[in-house]
Amino acid sequence: MKKLLIYGATGYTGRMAAERAKASGLDFEIAGRNRQTLASLADALAVPFRIFSVGGAVDGDADAGTTQSLAGIDVLLNFAGPFAQTAAPLMRACLDAGVDYLDITAEINVYRLAERLGAEAAEADVMLLPGVGWDVVPTDCLAVHVAQRVHDPKSLSVALQVPGAMSRGSAMSVSEIIGAGLMARVDGHLVATPEAQPRDFDFGEGPVQCAPLSFGDLVTGWHSTGISNIAMYVHVSGEAFPEGDLSQLPDGPTAEQREAHRARAVAEVTAADGTVFRSMIETINGYSYTPLSAVEAARRVLEGERRPGFETPARLFGGGFAGTIEGTTITDF
Repeated sequence: MKKLLIYGATGYTGRMAAERAKASGLDFEIAGRNRQTLASLADALAVPFRIFSVGGAVDGDADAGTTQSLAGIDVLLNFAGPFAQTAAPLMRACLDAGVDYLDITAEINVYRLAERLGAEAAEADVMLLPGVGWDVVPTDCLAVHVAQRVHDPKSLSVALQVPGAMSRGSAMSVSEIIGAGLMARVDGHLVATPEAQPRDFDFGEGPVQCAPLSFGDLVTGWHSTGISNIAMYVHVSGEAFPEGDLSQLPDGPTAEQREAHRARAVAEVTAADGTVFRSMIETINGYSYTPLSAVEAARRVLEGERRPGFETPARLFGGGFAGTIEGTTITDF
């Protein structure tokens, strides 16, 4: 049986994923930087653990110690954010060690890096598959679903609804996304769009204003659908985007808070004749969805469902992958 390594397993979402991997019967180990927390979780799950930290240049050589820490591993599932700090060195180590790389980021620059390393990864027989959580699994699959309804699709717009409280890790990742600046895909190219304006989307309870934001779907949507014009938006409700010292935030929403807020996204595709096609996906809370989809993606890759190079969830697993997580529905308009 091939082996999975969950890095960042003692974090808020990583711990849920490790518990899911155990319940799913996967052969896996956990890893991170803190011996005490790792040892405690490893003991609770009766799995081995590895201790190592990551760092290094964005496109430079991997740290030899990180590469050696992946010995005997077939698939790495990275939960350690902000991913701007961990994805590059771990991707590089995976390329050197011959290990498939998966993560759960929404940070667009991680997708741009994976895309840039795609040819090298294919040559090394390694797959780079960022975004196996919420985002981008539901939005990527939704984009494919809507695109298939359209004869000659010309543009794609995707809007996420972010309800309820945000985890500390997600808040830090959002800071990275905001720091990347506003972008859109125009005629196949990512371009800066600092003057992008909000627009309304309907998540089932009437139109609400959504702000432009550069999520990883600007990369995955292009590869998964072939649509060359893509814009991303987000609607924030409650205290989803916290301010102040993010390090002081709680790990994440409680089980009760997650249960109270389901997650939704809307995708619309405009055809060459101007006709607009819309669909909405609704799932369990994103923090509950992510460990399920991430572990399921890892399981499939371990079993041989892989393609070397840069990949997207919908292109690799098919547009129906998001719906394999119980409680997911898609509504067409």
